[in-house]
Amino acid sequence: MIFLIRAAMDTSETKASTALHGVANRKIKKGVQVRRTKSIKKMKALEKAISRSEKSAEKVVKSGKKTSRTQSAKKLYE
Repeated sequence: MIFLIRAAMDTSETKASTALHGVANRKIKKGVQVRRTKSIKKMKALEKAISRSEKSAEKVVKSGKKTSRTQSAKKLYE
């Protein structure tokens, strides 16, 4: 009877190891997807940062033009 119990324990251990192997494969696949989404998020964040910096640069140029126009108009009336 002792032999039968040990044999049953051995089969349960092999089933557990195959189940763990399948879980490991799933974890690796999920890791790759996370990396892709993470890189996509980084790329989008960089694009947004670049567009924001370009917009702020345009605002600075516009404000500079506006101040020069108002100063030249003031000089005309002095």
